[in-house]
Parts: sequence; structure tokens; C-alpha cells
Amino acid sequence: MILTVFHWIETTGWSVGIRESVWLYPIIESTHVLSLCVFLGLTALMDLRLAGVALGRVPVAAITGRVLPWIRGGFAVIALSGTALFWATPVAFYGNVFFRVKLVLLLLAGLNAWLFHVTIHRTVGDWGVSGRVPPPRARLAGIASLTLWVAVVATGRFIAYNWFQ
Repeated sequence: MILTVFHWIETTGWSVGIRESVWLYPIIESTHVLSLCVFLGLTALMDLRLAGVALGRVPVAAITGRVLPWIRGGFAVIALSGTALFWATPVAFYGNVFFRVKLVLLLLAGLNAWLFHVTIHRTVGDWGVSGRVPPPRARLAGIASLTLWVAVVATGRFIAYNWFQ
């Protein structure tokens, strides 16, 4: 069923246009990578503060307040450009084990972020003072986030080198 949908997607004008364009696919891929730099760089900064490893003199609330809009914007561009890259060759992605692992890791990273923001982050004003190490749940969320996003990037890069075909 899913493969049938992917075959249909691959025959759409959008898919053919992206795939056959000399410039479009490289522009989308470059946009994906550059927005990933913004997203992951700022996410790493926030996660390292949550883990209590970096920027200990800056309150967590100050960091999250400043970087979260950029993180969300970067993620939006990554999601759109990633979807366009997938749309160009969905059947090739279907059989790629790294693509499947990446999707699972993306779901886990999203779940981690959602749980953090609906639970422990709500009290950031209480524990986010300068020089104070965040509570254990916040440190765990930061470490998990950093680990998951590094794994997402690694598996995303491995998609081009599917050794298990």
C-alpha cells in the first residue's frame, strides 16, 4: 500500500520536476543542510546548557527564550526541504534502511522535545537561574536531545550510502 503511494508520488509533476531539474534538487539540498546548521547549532547550544556543560552563567530561560524561535524556524525549513528531497525519489527512500531509522529517530527527538516543553520547561523560571545546574530531568532531556539529533544527522547522511540493498 505505502509503496503504491510512493510510486504515485514519484510520477507527479513536482517529483519529476525536482528530480530532473539541474538546479532545483541541489538548491533544496543546500537549503536543507544550511538550515540544519542553524537548527542543530542552536539546539546544541541549548542542550549543552540544559546538560549543565556550557554557559553556566546564563539562565536557561534566557537561552531558550532567545534561541527557540530560531530553532523552530530552522526546523520548519528543514522539514519542508526534507519533504521536497523525499518527494523527488520516494521509491528509493522506501527501501533505504537508514531513511527508516532516521524517521524513527525523528519521532523520538520530537517526543523528547514535546515532553520537555510540556513538563519540566514550564518551571524553567524556578530552576533556570545563573550558575545553577538544571534539574536531573532537564539534564536528561538535553543529553537525549543532543544524542538523538546527532543520530538523525548521521543516519540522514548515510541515506546516500545504503549498504543494505
